[in-house]
Amino acid sequence: MMNRCGLITVQKEPVPLKSIEVELEVRDHVATVVSTLNYQNKEDKAVEAVFVFPLPGDAAVCHFSAVVGQKEIVAEVKEKQEAREEYDDALSSGQQAFLLEESEQSPDIFSMKVGGLAPGESASIRLEYVTELAVQADDGLRFCLPAVLNPRYQPQGSEGASVQVFSVPASLVPYALCFCGRLFSPRPICKVESSCSLDPLQYLNTDQTQATVKLAAGHKFDRDVEVVIYYKDAHQPTAVVEAGQTSAKTGSLMGDPVVMVSLYPEFPQSVMSSVASCGEFVFLLDRSGSMDCSTSSSREQETRISSARDTLLLLLKSLPMGCYFNIYSFGSSFEHIFPQSVEYSEKSMEEALKKVKEMKADLGGTEILEPLKHIYSQRCLPSQPRQLFVFTDGEVENTKKVLDLVKKNSGSHRCFSFGIGEGASSALINGLAKEGGGHAQFITGTDRMQPKVIQSLRFALQPTVKDISVIWDLPKGVSVTVLSPPITSIFQGQRSLIYGQLSGQSSEAAEGSVTLKYIQAGRPSQNQLHFSLKPAEDTGLDAGFHQTAEMPCTGLTVHRLAACALIRSLEMENRELRERQDGEMKEKVVQLSVHSGVSSSFTAFIAVNKADGKVIQRPLIYRPIPGAMYLRQYNFDLDVPSVTPNAATASVYSSRSSFRGRLISALRRIGFNVGQSGSAHGQGMKPKQPLREPWLQLVSLQDASGCWALDPALAAALGKTSEEVESPKPDSVSQEVWATILALIWLRGFKMDAKEEWELLATKAVSWLRAQNGKKNCSNVLLFKPAVCLSSALLGLYVCFCFVSAPCVTECVDAGNTLLGCSVQKDALGL
Repeated sequence: MMNRCGLITVQKEPVPLKSIEVELEVRDHVATVVSTLNYQNKEDKAVEAVFVFPLPGDAAVCHFSAVVGQKEIVAEVKEKQEAREEYDDALSSGQQAFLLEESEQSPDIFSMKVGGLAPGESASIRLEYVTELAVQADDGLRFCLPAVLNPRYQPQGSEGASVQVFSVPASLVPYALCFCGRLFSPRPICKVESSCSLDPLQYLNTDQTQATVKLAAGHKFDRDVEVVIYYKDAHQPTAVVEAGQTSAKTGSLMGDPVVMVSLYPEFPQSVMSSVASCGEFVFLLDRSGSMDCSTSSSREQETRISSARDTLLLLLKSLPMGCYFNIYSFGSSFEHIFPQSVEYSEKSMEEALKKVKEMKADLGGTEILEPLKHIYSQRCLPSQPRQLFVFTDGEVENTKKVLDLVKKNSGSHRCFSFGIGEGASSALINGLAKEGGGHAQFITGTDRMQPKVIQSLRFALQPTVKDISVIWDLPKGVSVTVLSPPITSIFQGQRSLIYGQLSGQSSEAAEGSVTLKYIQAGRPSQNQLHFSLKPAEDTGLDAGFHQTAEMPCTGLTVHRLAACALIRSLEMENRELRERQDGEMKEKVVQLSVHSGVSSSFTAFIAVNKADGKVIQRPLIYRPIPGAMYLRQYNFDLDVPSVTPNAATASVYSSRSSFRGRLISALRRIGFNVGQSGSAHGQGMKPKQPLREPWLQLVSLQDASGCWALDPALAAALGKTSEEVESPKPDSVSQEVWATILALIWLRGFKMDAKEEWELLATKAVSWLRAQNGKKNCSNVLLFKPAVCLSSALLGLYVCFCFVSAPCVTECVDAGNTLLGCSVQKDALGL
């Protein structure tokens, strides 16, 4: 009889993982996550359950324990090989043991072994980690609880064993998730958004600085749980001093106070109002087979690759004149549109768009390392700072090698990364941006790719910040050891995080300051923050934090995060020294990991239940716990001739029919929606390609210079005939000026919901109109006053062109509004 609880694999084997409970606590921009995994062995023999699962790539795992019966067994951090041997020895002697270790290939994959679970026995595994919350371009703080772990692509010829992942379609994940969160902030919590259904946000106090959030009932752990938190006035610099552990030795990381400084640089208005007109923009697009997945269940016909094509269209239309660009795509191999980056012009843009239109998810695997090597081998262009945009669903295994390469070349470029879809590796996406001095974005659920990418393009168009330094001003007798890597990039409104270990003694009222200095657009700038050096007393849950706005925090959270930052930095340094066979750095990592209780690639958590003296009968039954995996939708050519088979073909026909039936049944069992015709879409033909949105069709007609041509294609995009568009054109106004004004009115009149997507290309159109200054475009001479400056698209679109003849202005706007059925005012356009 089938187990209706769902606790079976697709091979109908019992799965000992019953449920997962997750408690989230967010204090300002730091999250503490406690996961409890409940196991039960319903078999008549002892089992070893193995669960491979994802965690955020920058998470600091700091606690691992198991409760069996009434006894809690707390794990210790030990050198990885030592921990593995202790685990094997325990199982060999009939003892119960638990092992948690990080993958050697990628820091966002962990494996947990629950060994020696006796028949009928239950165990609760508790896993705790702390992580910094990434600030999105819209100022939200993003927390992601990863559920989906797609099989990671292992490059051909790579060394080391691949991580063994047992995955099932997301709809067949055989365990439930209970998720709740508590939010604490020194500033009001404005709202919380999620890719999953949430119960209404519950505030715990009148000033709305504390709240609870909870997943709606019935949620299955079949997709990533993404929560974005928005605070009022989020960009407030803070300094947090956390007291050291009283039992730890003074002078050690855990024994001394640690300060965490969050700075939000604010650039001068004069800098932000200027958009760079130079740069080399290199776009690297994933064309592996997984990019053929749907972007979300609500938009099944829109695939990741089709969304990426539309995104490249917007990017190319938004690039400034005078820059250089190239487009790479990769899978098992890689391609590039031009041998080397070319100057941005109408000809080069059209050539690129023609090839982008033909791009499909047809290049096989995910070999991202080789195209990156080729890009870095290209000589950088003088006075054209390189900006690299990477689009991938992030299913690679050699994450650390990729990040090492980006770090090695970080001085020559900025890297902006985009994780597409469920299962994208947070270690890869965040690591690319961190090591490349750029910004990371994730596109999941119903997110549109285009607005997030354009937000990152705005960052890329900000002038490069140079000569970044951090200056500490501390009282006499107090010193600081910086634990985090040097700051290599700064963007307007984006957080810069610094950890420092404080040594020495100071008076209770002592204060210190930290100053971030840099040069931008040739101008020296600085941001300074003063803070108290007195940490709060260690009182448990609210220990360690002291700042102007009272903000409690879990004890030693800052120490754990600082240790994690230092461990990651040392691990990367160790890989750089590996060719010299230098084991000293590895030993440093192991000692720091053991001392701080934070996981690393060289250590593991090990717990052995030695107390009850019971002997577990061997051999143990191996039971891999399935994780969620999103599968592509395929078409299978399974149809057979619709004729009656004769004697000569009967056996062949019979075998084909039998194979067809068995394959369809098998596909259904693993989650494919397969119709009788053999199509994995449930229809007998491939779905039609989604039509491009009308406004994107309009955008596709824009010239590289920023203007539009008055032609039938523009008329069709505006929903008019050529005659309807041409007849109301004011006398003597050029066709290009009239067409460009119409396009701008249409965008503002009908697509304000996508303003952040077309803002940059519309600003370029305005620049083109301003460049017509002095050209005769109407009977009274259409002029653009030099005194009127173009406001940056970063601050909103203001169409800052004006006519000497007011009647000509009115005539153009009125004619455009009448034609398009809009009511856009001159003031709204900035006329």
